[in-house]
Amino acid sequence: MNLSNLKPAEGSTKNRKRIGRGTGSGRGGTSTRGHKGAGSRSGTSTKVGFEGGQMPLQRRVPKVGFKNPNRVEYVGVNLDVLQALTEKFTLTSVDFDILKEHGLVSRNDVVKILGRGELKAKLEVKAHAFTATAQKAIEAAGGTIVKL
Repeated sequence: MNLSNLKPAEGSTKNRKRIGRGTGSGRGGTSTRGHKGAGSRSGTSTKVGFEGGQMPLQRRVPKVGFKNPNRVEYVGVNLDVLQALTEKFTLTSVDFDILKEHGLVSRNDVVKILGRGELKAKLEVKAHAFTATAQKAIEAAGGTIVKL
């Protein structure tokens, strides 16, 4: 074996045109980049969303409304859900940890008790907020509310 009969291993090379390897490569001269302009130079890149100078889509589309950065997003838990929980697990009080334990809320959620359904059990309910109907229903059933 000598240098004249060396060849690469089977499957190690791809049959493709190599760019920028001189005029004899069949892609010489400008190396498929065209003449002049930003795209022909080395180190060129365009911003995300750049459309060749045309007004980009994110600037063409009208912006509507207002997003309040201080909005508090509540996770609602209805009275019928609380009733089902108390029947299933015989609870006397419902707080954030119990709701989290049963998969109704996540760690960073803010809980609001909503008034859908009927509550028959006497419960002490601890939550961040209550609707007026939920508060009346809990107190009518003999329970108490505690705002966190």
